[in-house]
Amino acid sequence: MMTEFDITDAPSDADLAAISQGLTAFNAADIGASQRRALAVLIRDDEGNTIGGISGYTGWGWLFTQWLFVPDTLRGQGMAGKLLDAAEAEAAARGCFAAWIDTFNPQALRAYQRQGYTIFGELPDFPVGRSRFFLQKKLPQR
Repeated sequence: MMTEFDITDAPSDADLAAISQGLTAFNAADIGASQRRALAVLIRDDEGNTIGGISGYTGWGWLFTQWLFVPDTLRGQGMAGKLLDAAEAEAAARGCFAAWIDTFNPQALRAYQRQGYTIFGELPDFPVGRSRFFLQKKLPQR
């Protein structure tokens, strides 16, 4: 079998699918299926357009918040906490027992800590001059 590396900044959807499917199959055989499900909490304007929210997923009993964005016009109103509350409630309803999130933004770090998240890791200089913090939180069981 020939092995060749192809370095690219433009992998095709098929390339990414091959990696994802291979890793998913490996993990399922190793520790069981993740039961991964997308989870989004959307902020919509008066016309129904999405202007912010949370995007992440649940799997292996955890909620992972991949993206959280609050538009400038809604900042300072506790919106991040409300979004997290909604995502955490849905995750708990799905049987999740914990949540994790990461950030390199100091304001987001404080917001997540106010929400009950605690730091479990730090990656200094990611990006240079800042630290990326990894936070977790136990979710209430239903």
